[in-house]
Amino acid sequence: MQYSVTAVVVSYNREHLLSECLQALDSQTRVPDHIVIVDNASTDNALQVAREFAASTAIPAQILALPENTGGAGGFCAGIAQAMQDEVDARKRDQDDAAHRAAYIWLMDDDTIPTPTALEELLRASDACILDNNCLPTILGSKAVWTDGREHLMNKPRPRAALAKGRRDLHGFDGAYQVRSLSFVSCLINAGAILGRRRLPQAAFFLWNDDFEYTTALLRHGIGYYVPQSEVVHKTKKFGSSDADPGARFYNEVRNKIWMLRFHANDFTFVGRLAFLTKTARRWALTVMRAHDRALILRCLREGWHDGWHSEPESNLRIFERVCPQLVPVIERLSLE
Repeated sequence: MQYSVTAVVVSYNREHLLSECLQALDSQTRVPDHIVIVDNASTDNALQVAREFAASTAIPAQILALPENTGGAGGFCAGIAQAMQDEVDARKRDQDDAAHRAAYIWLMDDDTIPTPTALEELLRASDACILDNNCLPTILGSKAVWTDGREHLMNKPRPRAALAKGRRDLHGFDGAYQVRSLSFVSCLINAGAILGRRRLPQAAFFLWNDDFEYTTALLRHGIGYYVPQSEVVHKTKKFGSSDADPGARFYNEVRNKIWMLRFHANDFTFVGRLAFLTKTARRWALTVMRAHDRALILRCLREGWHDGWHSEPESNLRIFERVCPQLVPVIERLSLE
């Protein structure tokens, strides 16, 4: 299968990691066809690093310099919107070419360092999915390891309990399995699925659960695989799993989960909603019990609970009319709002 891949990197105040991430993209055995770098109003030298890379690489690269920090959620919303605008323009220019290739968007933060064969293995897994299931995968995710080689459990997805379609495993890929959601730490998304579902990440989430909400929506009726043969190094400050103490960010966890329940319940089956509620309740209880600063966690729980039920997320259109008006036309096209 022929593929066109746009890598989207979201950057904020980590100039050295951004440089390492971009150099890793440039060193892939199968380099991306395009790169979109979203700078979230960094106050260090990250934007200059992005500009110098764009000027030196042979890969066509665009930079979106946002005037304010929109968080990971807003950064990925902007990056996907830009990549999709480029894809829509390419399809208009050459419909024959578009009919013979599959377009994908490869997402990562600036602290994600792809190993040299990371993209090659994801595309090889896509070919395997076509052979196994007679369709393109909606999303594929890499294995994320920490700096010491241990698998980063915070990014490891759970196997999908009830399959919508397709094989549970993937022929020729030991350890690969179907999933219900994936992290944005090296996440390869089918552009056709984005057009079909008319969905972008919810920028108002700012951080926490934006990747869960978005990939869950796209995988409601789609096929996604965790592909451990594709490996990236996730250079977080600390090693931890998804139930590590979140500190003040627990507010976003609580508020955003309630927003998901209120406004995106249709992304789940009835059984899926029950599982979502059960796992969420368990996670919040464990977070409170294990908290280093329990008073802080309880305050975040109260405030997140209140705001989750008494507010609603600002639309992507409203946010980017203010932050980046050039993206408004494609956001309108890719929005059910």
